[in-house]
Amino acid sequence: MPAVAAFIQHHFRHFNAGELVRAADAYRTHIERGGGIMLAMAGAMSTARLGISLAGMIRAGRIHAICCTGANLEEDLFNLIAQPSYLPVPGYRELSRADELALLHQHQHRVTDVCIPLDVMQRAERLVVDIWKDADARGERLFPHEVMYRLLRDDRLRELYQVDPAESWLLAACDENLPIFVPGWEDSTLGNAYAAHCIKGTIGNVGTIKTGIDVMIALVAWYRAASKERPFGFFQIGGGIAGDFPICVVPTIREDLGDPSVPVWAYFCQISDSTTSYGSYSGAVPAEKISWGKITPDTPAFVIESDATIVAPLIFAYVLGVRS
Repeated sequence: MPAVAAFIQHHFRHFNAGELVRAADAYRTHIERGGGIMLAMAGAMSTARLGISLAGMIRAGRIHAICCTGANLEEDLFNLIAQPSYLPVPGYRELSRADELALLHQHQHRVTDVCIPLDVMQRAERLVVDIWKDADARGERLFPHEVMYRLLRDDRLRELYQVDPAESWLLAACDENLPIFVPGWEDSTLGNAYAAHCIKGTIGNVGTIKTGIDVMIALVAWYRAASKERPFGFFQIGGGIAGDFPICVVPTIREDLGDPSVPVWAYFCQISDSTTSYGSYSGAVPAEKISWGKITPDTPAFVIESDATIVAPLIFAYVLGVRS
């Protein structure tokens, strides 16, 4: 057994540590029984470099579909082409408002303890705008991840890599041709830039990039087909639209489309730091999902209340490292 998995098994016994082991064991069991997993990813996980561990899970066939925010989709690309130029900010807790303003004047945009330089975002925009314009001219309509896949499949991009491509979850997903669902893509840097191009007239048809309704329609079609082949579990990092949007595909099919035969999610795990009593989706315990028809009382369900940047890589290492 690899050292990380052995360490976790020996030391992680109770509380959130114990829940981590139980969730990881159930994840492994679900996969070994032929199940699939959808990863729902919120927060700034790409900038946190989750791709270092997530890419391995994708390539090993432990994740089979992804729903993420537009920020996570683009920020893995930012890492791939420019991560060494990021500005570390280890003392971010002590920054004053004047310090934050100084970062703005330096064209540095902070995400907790690291800044993404403005020119990185502009560089990424220049890479995708030709794909947008070409699709617009052809009358095509693309999902946000399809734009990224076209870019990544262009051999010329390889010359721009500045980190090990094995650490890019987006590149791994592209290589495996994973379905990626990105609701609310307009709430992202490239989504903002796309809106600006539509306003300026660079893009003629705002619908060249498909909307959230298109994403849900595609998600319904995918889940109907995929769940006939195997049961699907749900591994959620954070909350918000990245989690609530995809998990709702089950009640959408069962209630709105009147098809009660579609199976509910067969496994559920969420890593969260939200407070349950505040009424947020992020803080909702798994049992609440039973009342919405997303899981059943028999569904293996877990909540690990901790930092996802710590917990997720440990679970991934455990799932990849433990062999029965």
